[in-house]
Amino acid sequence: MLTRSICIALMLATAPAFAHHSLAMYDMSNPVTVTGVVERLEWSNPHAHLYLNVKDSKGNVEEWAIEIDRPDFLKQNGWTSTTVKPGNVITCTGGRAKSGARTMRCTMVVLASGVKLRA
Repeated sequence: MLTRSICIALMLATAPAFAHHSLAMYDMSNPVTVTGVVERLEWSNPHAHLYLNVKDSKGNVEEWAIEIDRPDFLKQNGWTSTTVKPGNVITCTGGRAKSGARTMRCTMVVLASGVKLRA
């Protein structure tokens, strides 16, 4: 009985972690691409975030919140905490929020130099 109780407790304790990493809020089957100027990078766990100023079709600037992977994954794929700096122009491709919000779960970043990085 004690073993079953421990298993149930562990499952309940880890449920929020699984929910947090869900991609359900993003439309990953219809990727979008945005290009903009980096405002800032938050290099933190469980996911790093990029904030881009992107011009819409009318030339208005919109801030996009771009979720990328965790820092250890990014490091394994050629990133450092200074790969992207404020003022850099980058292109991000990924799944946009299903709500229509200007946020995405990015899977690929292309730097101004043309270098492609998994995100």
